[in-house]
Amino acid sequence: MSLIELKDTITIAMSVKDRHASAKWYKDMLGFESLYHADEAGWSELQTNTKGVTIGLGEHTKPAPGNCVPVFGIADLVAARHRLEKAGVSFDGPNDVVEGMVQTATFYDPDGNALMLAEDLSGEA
Repeated sequence: MSLIELKDTITIAMSVKDRHASAKWYKDMLGFESLYHADEAGWSELQTNTKGVTIGLGEHTKPAPGNCVPVFGIADLVAARHRLEKAGVSFDGPNDVVEGMVQTATFYDPDGNALMLAEDLSGEA
């Protein structure tokens, strides 16, 4: 049995210079559909052709190409983080919260690869 229980969703987060242009590229080249653009959060999300898998585009002035972070959906981020920290898992600072949207926490595997947990705060899930 695993230490925490993940949902059946994953978002692959990538940094880009222009979310809207990138979303168009992913639609035109790969057929992915835009789910939404959260301009106040600098975030856009696209539905891939794989059930439960989305692409998240985080807008940055200097994106870090090749820096993909798998983001795993979770029902209770605070409780999951507590269990992981108790087991010695390292986190990157406090949880990030976008009120009414999402709460996230970045953590690392034993090789230093970044992973993220995300709890939906929109009330839609």
